Amino acid sequence: MSLLPTMDELLETQDIKPLEAGDVVEGKVISIKKNEAWIDLGPMGTGLVMRKELNSSHKLEPGMDVTVSVIDPDYEEGQALLSMRKAVKDKGWDEIQRLFESQEIIELTPYDANRGGLLIELEGIRGFLPVSQLASVHYPRVSGADKDEILHKLNELTHQVLKVRVLDCSRKDNKLIVSEKEAIKDDMQERFAKLKVGDEVSGVVTGVIDFGAFVNVDGIEGLIHISEISWERVDDPKNYLKVGETIKAKIISIDKDRLSLSLKQMTNDPWLEQVKSFKVGDSVEGKVTRITPFGAFVQLSPSVEALVHVSEMSDDENIDPEKIFQLNEKKEFKVLEIDTENRKIALSLKEGGVKKTTAKKKAVKNKE
Repeated sequence: MSLLPTMDELLETQDIKPLEAGDVVEGKVISIKKNEAWIDLGPMGTGLVMRKELNSSHKLEPGMDVTVSVIDPDYEEGQALLSMRKAVKDKGWDEIQRLFESQEIIELTPYDANRGGLLIELEGIRGFLPVSQLASVHYPRVSGADKDEILHKLNELTHQVLKVRVLDCSRKDNKLIVSEKEAIKDDMQERFAKLKVGDEVSGVVTGVIDFGAFVNVDGIEGLIHISEISWERVDDPKNYLKVGETIKAKIISIDKDRLSLSLKQMTNDPWLEQVKSFKVGDSVEGKVTRITPFGAFVQLSPSVEALVHVSEMSDDENIDPEKIFQLNEKKEFKVLEIDTENRKIALSLKEGGVKKTTAKKKAVKNKE
């Protein structure tokens, strides 16, 4: 009678559980062939990894320790069919779940872009960083939402190291979403706490669009609305600001994660100085800048604009401002009212203009 223990008895004494599909185990590379690799699983036997299930990101060598996933524990002659790719993916999802739960900040490098955002890979799992989750410093500010220009700016971010947090993940749905905004949120709150309305700050212009300009103030997004660019009337912000330009501006409002800035309030209001040259009853020359159904706006000086209400254009109640005025033409007006508190000036067409012409027509008609 033999006293040597059987293999089954040895396995029982070492408390080794039989392999099951889905198990992730450690092994050592025994040999590598063109289309397969053999793995020593210790007391659990040996396994075979087919070429399509090899992890292409690692160059295998005999003796190398590897992590594999069991596809079929009894594939052929007691050998297990293994996968390195699935093991890496399973291990990757475990790590991603941990990162999601801990909200740890990590660094990654996008490998490509589309119009919706950046394509990323984390722990062997491919995912997405949407445009809406980019930090303000990286957000593509373009005029008219030009899709090709947006894609161009996003492509510039590929191969740059970005700090992100896992925003959403699902192994079942194979979904991984990361956010740069969330990664800098805590830091942004600390920076915002140090700012207040009235502060003068320095920043870099990151985008100039139809309604204003975006400015990066130490990583915080600021907006200068077109009405806050200059004391003069601004038709095109691009005539005043350029992308990449460093400027100084005043904080006029703090709203959630954005600053509202003013460039014009860095200087004295020239309107208050220039309006001193006008008095009620004065005859003044001005250039028509806008025509509306209720009146026309007239530029009296670089910073002073006044309104000729439709009721001050003619005695004719049905007068059409567009039949009296043409854009950019100059005319003589009379100053009716100056309201310095509300920055308003009311004008009337000078006698001898349309009113006189209308009076002549009425006189001729009466004679007839």
